[in-house]
Amino acid sequence: MAEFLGGWKRDLHCGEVSEAMVGNEIILMGWVQRARNMGGVIFIWLRDITGIVQLVFNADELDKEMFSLGESLRSEFVVAVKGKVALRADSAINAQLKTGRIEVLVKDAKILNTAETPPIYIEDGAKDNEAIRLKYRYLDLRKPSMQKIMLDRSRVINTIRSNMISQGFAEFETPILTKSTPEGARDFLVPSRIHTGEFYALPQSPQIYKQLLMLAGMDRYFQIARCFRDEDSRADRQPEFTQLDLEMSFVEPKDVQTVVENAFSAVFKEVKDTDINLPLPRMTWKDAMDKYGSDKPDTRFDMQISTLDGVVRDSGFSVFDHALEQGNIVCAITAKSAASQLSRKEIDALSEYAKTYHVKGLAWLALGDDGTVRSSFAKFFSEDKLNELLTFMKVEPGDALFLIADKKLVALNAMGQLRSKLGRDLGLIDKSKYNLLWITEFPLLEWNEEHQRYQAAHHPFTMPMEEDFLLMQEHPELTRAQSYDLVLNGIEMGSGSIRIHASDLQEKMFGLLGFSHDEAWDRFGFLLEAFKYGTPPHGGFAFGIDRLMMMLTNSESLRDVIAFPKAQNAACFMMETPSAVNEEALKMLHLKLDT
Repeated sequence: MAEFLGGWKRDLHCGEVSEAMVGNEIILMGWVQRARNMGGVIFIWLRDITGIVQLVFNADELDKEMFSLGESLRSEFVVAVKGKVALRADSAINAQLKTGRIEVLVKDAKILNTAETPPIYIEDGAKDNEAIRLKYRYLDLRKPSMQKIMLDRSRVINTIRSNMISQGFAEFETPILTKSTPEGARDFLVPSRIHTGEFYALPQSPQIYKQLLMLAGMDRYFQIARCFRDEDSRADRQPEFTQLDLEMSFVEPKDVQTVVENAFSAVFKEVKDTDINLPLPRMTWKDAMDKYGSDKPDTRFDMQISTLDGVVRDSGFSVFDHALEQGNIVCAITAKSAASQLSRKEIDALSEYAKTYHVKGLAWLALGDDGTVRSSFAKFFSEDKLNELLTFMKVEPGDALFLIADKKLVALNAMGQLRSKLGRDLGLIDKSKYNLLWITEFPLLEWNEEHQRYQAAHHPFTMPMEEDFLLMQEHPELTRAQSYDLVLNGIEMGSGSIRIHASDLQEKMFGLLGFSHDEAWDRFGFLLEAFKYGTPPHGGFAFGIDRLMMMLTNSESLRDVIAFPKAQNAACFMMETPSAVNEEALKMLHLKLDT
């Protein structure tokens, strides 16, 4: 039968017991990790969030009842013990444990609670099915590795909070029940019982509220914000997530970026004991696409993309010639020392991989160590033209060359994906590195083929570059935004921008996005109205704390760094949600299911 504490108070945690305490009597509490009965001696590993310590029940030192209690202990029983700290014999030292040089000789103990056999193994390295782990998440979180991640997450959030306050920011909260506005993803809608037929939305971000706080004169805002997006799950996406949101008045991009750099630097120092060199490098969106085929380039390895239009023009290879005649491009990368590492079968697989990114194919060339050429296109080139290409691309014996011909952004994106894959497959990435950089000057707008209209590349409140104001009407596709993304090892950590603060410019932006005057005022009238009353120039940033934790802990999924995540299909196996509600609840909300 389980007991109460009965006045016992824990002196310290299991992982805190040390050699300096030898001879002291202490009280410990925790869970049984494992038990070994050696006859007259029982060894128990007692675990809590700080680590494991070994307990010893010795039949020669204990009465029959207390030794019998030790014999009854099983995995995950919750116990309290009184005992004396002692040194282990040299032959019994366990170098794998922080407390491996000492043990606790039990004098008294209580079983605070018993436990059935857990449905998952409470130890690191166990190969439990993820669905089972998520169903019994409270047990999964007992594993030392999971507890470390959760404690590191707490440290990260507290470091961010302290750093923001030290930089003059005030923390404000914004509503969870808000208005449905088009921000790029589907809203989670909440029906109103009081306002029949009307709905709240859960916030995709606090974007509008933090702009209104700048209008209110709050000057520097931050929030550890919960955000919600009704979109398909994947390894780096959850329907609910946490991000740092910040906003500042009277600033330009560099001012915001400096604040974010300081916060990231503090986090990396606290959690990884790594110094980040500041200021971080900056690269324009155009340069990132031209050199890496990605607006979130992984700069831990080289292999930059080159555009070959002049080099391959009039080559005699119809694929390249036709592409250039159509106004498209030919781009290429050189994979150093890859010719011998890639078989023909593997190169064909790379070609199929490239096609998944909507290009027609992949041209390739492998230059052997002896100078022999294997290629899908070289036979169409003259010797001089081929040598010109190899010289331009710095192809040496042992290297492989890959080329794509297609529309500019399509070709660059496919080549960027191929570059990343080759970096992984060829072992070119130094995983000990943390390469942070800013990507700046994104396009203001993107063309949506499906709806045949422009959409905001960032969000509809982003300020254009001042020198591009006149382009908004005549050449909207060329208009650059005062937006900026922070990229870490090829992963977008977060994004921000300087915001539009003038009502007339905001209406013009809505017009470019296809909103009529009435539609803009219906959706965003509260914001346009607010802009009439003296809005300061302002800008901000937001980055995903879950994604940052994923990078800091080298986790493969966001689900590993969130205490209670959703599964791949956005369901919670533990709470069995989403779930049906009764007819009475629907009736109160004036809802009826269409079955």
